[in-house]
Amino acid sequence: MFLIFVGLTSADSHRFYVSIYQIDFVLQKKRIEITTRIFVDDLNDAVTKAYKKHTNIGTEKETPEDVVLLKKYLAENFKLSINGKPKAYNYLSSEVETNVVICYLSIKDVTKVTSLGVENSILIDVHSEQQNIIQFNNNGKKQNLLLSSAITKGMLK
Repeated sequence: MFLIFVGLTSADSHRFYVSIYQIDFVLQKKRIEITTRIFVDDLNDAVTKAYKKHTNIGTEKETPEDVVLLKKYLAENFKLSINGKPKAYNYLSSEVETNVVICYLSIKDVTKVTSLGVENSILIDVHSEQQNIIQFNNNGKKQNLLLSSAITKGMLK
């Protein structure tokens, strides 16, 4: 899936509205590790629309306030529950690859995952065609979930 996403990022102006969320349960570290991949321009459009302030996330002009708004946007639009209980994640860092913002998130003190609930409405208010692909690796068991404007919530067991 990553290769497809990289191929989509090579054009200056993309016509596909896809973001990828890799979620890994790492039993040895007792944590959930999350990597998000979201197009820079779409993310700035969404954050600007949500908070009525122009942002430069993922560019040389990015400010500390832009990062605060990014964290807020993620927290409001990307929610997880583990074993039926809502769990907040920690924003660790972000970087840019080509024209994609990659965010690194984690949830500590997780010893077992019997179910993972995902609510993801990122970019849907900007692009009705937006698709958010969730890839979950539960200690070697891999599952996928496709969320869109029609379905913004899902459960993986």
